[in-house]
Amino acid sequence: MTTGGGNDNRGDEPGAKDSLVLVTGAGGFIGGHLVADLLRDGHSRVRAVDCKPFSEWYQRFPEADNRVLDLREIGACREAAKEAATIFNLAADMGGMGFIETHKAECMLTVLINTHMLMAARDAGTERFFFSSSACVYAADKQTDAQVTALKEADAYPAMPEDGYGWEKLFSERMCRHFREDYGLATRVARYHNVYGPYGTWDGGREKAPAAICRKVVAAKLSGRHEIEIWGDGEQTRSFMFIDDCLTGTRRLLASDIVEPLNIGSDQLVSINELVSIVEGIAGITLKRNYKLDAPKGVRGRNSDNTLIQEKMGWAPSIRLEEGMEKTYRWIHDQMVAREKGAAAE
Repeated sequence: MTTGGGNDNRGDEPGAKDSLVLVTGAGGFIGGHLVADLLRDGHSRVRAVDCKPFSEWYQRFPEADNRVLDLREIGACREAAKEAATIFNLAADMGGMGFIETHKAECMLTVLINTHMLMAARDAGTERFFFSSSACVYAADKQTDAQVTALKEADAYPAMPEDGYGWEKLFSERMCRHFREDYGLATRVARYHNVYGPYGTWDGGREKAPAAICRKVVAAKLSGRHEIEIWGDGEQTRSFMFIDDCLTGTRRLLASDIVEPLNIGSDQLVSINELVSIVEGIAGITLKRNYKLDAPKGVRGRNSDNTLIQEKMGWAPSIRLEEGMEKTYRWIHDQMVAREKGAAAE
């Protein structure tokens, strides 16, 4: 189940609630929450697609049309898109910085998903197509200082995105633009900034900083070894958006007439050290910090400029990091305790 409590003020989405909505990447973090949100909002025909076996989906709902399909293949995309009035394309091979810095080719291959899904949507007569891009498209030379100037949508050009993953996202943004211009497919593109929350990856190498720090703090508390390893010097800065804000922004953008890529992210800038302190406060412990200076750490600073989203939609993400991290920490804590009990039972 999701953390949200409804979708007030998300705008009037196109299409009736009995028209088919496709969510790709539905076995993943954002996709699973989005499927739940659509079902809760009364959509009666939701198709949920992911390449992972059902046992690996973070959330799965029997009332959805759940399918396992490899969307790198054009035939799978056509099967997924058949009769879909609306498509939310969230499918991607990605993870946190530890993954995307060491799997650039795998991240780039996601371009097959986006290209084939656009082709399938065009051929299926889809009314609206949403693509989840990323703040990783932004020029690296604008993110060299921890006290970063918040990134405006125009800062993606001249192009100098994150190598691998960022280039794939930027290319796919252009594909959406040209499918809109050449074929009349109504595309909407969001640049997500570090989405976090329950029901997502928290170990295994693909997790992002909020989940990784929660896991490390929980492990320290459960083990009694009150130490934590932090990648880099901890002074690198980011903004992190809670999943409920992500869902609201996504569905508002789909319903809007905004055709250019739009930031959907919090503008609450924090350092990684400050993020650790927030989680320590939630857990009620203080940890000795060990800094791994040679670990992947990405750009020095990244924050979302929300001027355009406020101007265009009269809304911006507003859930405070402290509130979202408490919910995320509690969920990861329960997952880790359950795993320990399961291992002990074996």
